[in-house]
Amino acid sequence: ETSELGMYIIETAVTQPPYPNTVLHTFTMARLVYLIAAILAASPQCDALSLQRKVSIGNQFTRSNFIYSTASAIFFADMSCLVSGSSPACAAEENPRYYESEVQMKYGDDANGNPRTRGVFVRKFTGDSTPYSFPTPRSLPLPKVWPEEPPFTKKDFFRADEEDDENFYTLPRLVYHIDEPAVSALTQYYRSNIAPGSKILDICSSWVSHYPLEFKNNMKRISGTGMNALELIANDQLTDYEARNLNVNPTLPYDDNTFDVVTCVVSIDYLIHPIEVLKEVRRVLVPGGKAIISQSNRCFPSKAISMWLNMNDREHLELINGYAKYAGFGPGKAYDITASVPDEQFNNPMFIIEVSK
Repeated sequence: ETSELGMYIIETAVTQPPYPNTVLHTFTMARLVYLIAAILAASPQCDALSLQRKVSIGNQFTRSNFIYSTASAIFFADMSCLVSGSSPACAAEENPRYYESEVQMKYGDDANGNPRTRGVFVRKFTGDSTPYSFPTPRSLPLPKVWPEEPPFTKKDFFRADEEDDENFYTLPRLVYHIDEPAVSALTQYYRSNIAPGSKILDICSSWVSHYPLEFKNNMKRISGTGMNALELIANDQLTDYEARNLNVNPTLPYDDNTFDVVTCVVSIDYLIHPIEVLKEVRRVLVPGGKAIISQSNRCFPSKAISMWLNMNDREHLELINGYAKYAGFGPGKAYDITASVPDEQFNNPMFIIEVSK
């Protein structure tokens, strides 16, 4: 009953403001916020920051669902510390499985120079409220002994498509390159292994970074670099970003000792200067900071380097560990964090290499 009452109050206030006078309307809205907070206080603690449970994400937006989500964003964007007080575990339990948002994409200018934009609805995985289970990360050995100097040749970094990467990535790809179980496993790993208050850099980033929803509020900074500026604009977890082609300019636009954690998701196989990039990662990490490099078995074959395509999953982990050694990192730790899915259906594996400065 409280949910229906809250919906009615929100819909009435948003669609039928009772006072044309701005001051009076503001006062009325303030009273409304107080009433909604009181209603939410009577509900389970975690519900304050979760989406409406009755909304079926993926179905057509109804008028009331749109009003609910819009009003919730307005009222509670800066009030989470007042109405939540919930732990990350509680937040994870109550988070929706998906959420949808509209992304404005500029696709050109008209004859008068005015920008032309189009709204695109996108669905994002949260990594929570799924039917999957997440076993304790399984430690994997890294027995390969690398020589003192890198043994790689130019041929190892050859790609079937040697055309300019910026042409390949011109159009934003607002899609996932790994499946939901793999995304969810990575999200849960981040939640358990990145401390609140950290400064994070996501390299080779895109429209999603796979961080838990609460990271946007409890991390000091989340920066991103990636190929496509439009994808980075659509990434609502980033506090700042810079588009950069690391295959052309393998440097990072940040000061030394800036970040506590650097992440790279299923992208190191596309780098033709991976050691140089990881040297930059080490430079921008604070002493004791760590890089979390995740990898699955998915890629764009035309853009992945040749030696990667000739290796299996375990060899990929050894290769990443070798890159890290030549970049100045200490010995890496490898983990299999693949999610378990109902009925043992096929799903993408997910592996982690973690190295520290």
